[in-house]
Amino acid sequence: MPRLPFQTALLLAPLAYAIHHGEEHLLFNFREWRLRYFPDNNALSTEAVLVVLSGVTLVYLLLHATLRTRVTACAAILFLMATQVHNALFHLGGTIAFSDFSPGLITALLLYVPVNLLIARSALQEGLVTKVQLALLFLGGGALFWAFEFVGPPVLLVTTAATWLWAVGSAFRTARRAA
Repeated sequence: MPRLPFQTALLLAPLAYAIHHGEEHLLFNFREWRLRYFPDNNALSTEAVLVVLSGVTLVYLLLHATLRTRVTACAAILFLMATQVHNALFHLGGTIAFSDFSPGLITALLLYVPVNLLIARSALQEGLVTKVQLALLFLGGGALFWAFEFVGPPVLLVTTAATWLWAVGSAFRTARRAA
């Protein structure tokens, strides 16, 4: 398979969100399934979640395209680990644990997993992350995913603000040292 640059591979993430949303909301009723097993702590509609996740992801892509640092790559990967990779594990685990098909499972496994493997491989090949960093981003993404599931949207807001500040602050420090 030809090498896909990290920056280009990242573009697959918003497309995966859109297709995944189609399965969760247009083909099935994920919200109804989720409410059977988890607390109702997220008043956002599935459409709102799609818009927020796609918009936030695009800002991560723009941050990386503009600054092109290891920190911006890590921030984007952390976000995708939380919102896509652990989402796939959630759908699979929910389907198994409750013996009840979790709407979104199909696209989570067929899109989220391969897209994020491609993104991770590209980041590794370009030296943007190490294998250890990738493992830590995976674990951090899991913590963020479950915090979001049990606390709700404020986790997304705080995480997004913190990682954007981390990325921009790191770029300013690097520029200042270079000057």
